[in-house]
Amino acid sequence: MHLYLMLMLIILFVVAVSYFAKAAVLDFEQRADNDVVRVKTVYSQIIEEKDRLADEKRKLQDEADRIFAMYELTREVTATFDEQEAFQSFKDHLARRLVLEDCRLVEHFPKDIEDFPSFKGYRFFPLRTKKMVLGEIAYKGLSDQDEETFTILAHQFALALRRIRLYNDVENMAITDGLTRMHTRRYLNERFEEEFGRAKLKKAPLSLLMIDVDHFKKVNDQYGHLTGDMVLREVARIIAVQIREIDIAGRYGGEEFCVILPDTDKPGALIVAERIRLAIHEHKIKAYDATLAISVSVGAAAFPEDASQTEELLDKSDWALYRAKKSGRNRVAGFSVYEDRP
Repeated sequence: MHLYLMLMLIILFVVAVSYFAKAAVLDFEQRADNDVVRVKTVYSQIIEEKDRLADEKRKLQDEADRIFAMYELTREVTATFDEQEAFQSFKDHLARRLVLEDCRLVEHFPKDIEDFPSFKGYRFFPLRTKKMVLGEIAYKGLSDQDEETFTILAHQFALALRRIRLYNDVENMAITDGLTRMHTRRYLNERFEEEFGRAKLKKAPLSLLMIDVDHFKKVNDQYGHLTGDMVLREVARIIAVQIREIDIAGRYGGEEFCVILPDTDKPGALIVAERIRLAIHEHKIKAYDATLAISVSVGAAAFPEDASQTEELLDKSDWALYRAKKSGRNRVAGFSVYEDRP
């Protein structure tokens, strides 16, 4: 009996131990499963965060590349104030970053593309700053994925182009006489020094003409300053027509003009001077209700025949002008010798 009871107790103990052991194992497995799920969740979060950071890094890298591209482009195109050189830098920059078959700078968009076969297959990008259209970029062979980058860089080039044109406008204003649209005296003096130095170096002739409108004060007194201004503009226009492209003409002051003639000796200068004098003499200037006959006097001097320094050549051409006026005006005089100086 005692043995049976003890056996039963042992069996009950074993069953109880087994139950609790199984419960403990199940609890451990559950906690292990929970830990695995938690680890997987944390790992997934880490992977997602890593992917997000990688995506963010790519975005930052793309933005940095875009900013660097704009900086590099700006640095290249602003290294010059020549439009064509700036556009060539822009094209070179595009070639390094994009696949592009061709790219051209055009002043205006051709309204009827059929009349411009050379532009068939091209797309056009307007270069704008605020409300101003600076021109168009004609391009072809650009992939869709590069379109955004091209647009950003083209906008950057438009800003650089506007800067170049503003600079050139300011420079032209600084060297251009507002009334006659000829060069200013300051610009003439600078170019005179340059051309004189070149003539000396090459042992080439250089001539200088001083031109003065005869009786200009009477024109102002009789017809008014507005008419006088029109006379000066017309005289300037005629002078510009009668000289070569390499010659440099400008308003020297008041009603006086100056023409620098590179590679021209005194006989050649006198021919140019006479051509200018005759063209003005034969031209009738219509100013408001008046028709005026205007004449000019011209003095000429040449290097190396008359002078070896810029100041000397300028003084002698001015002296020749004085002789032309003293001799009756409406004539040309070349420097010979100083006599009866005023």
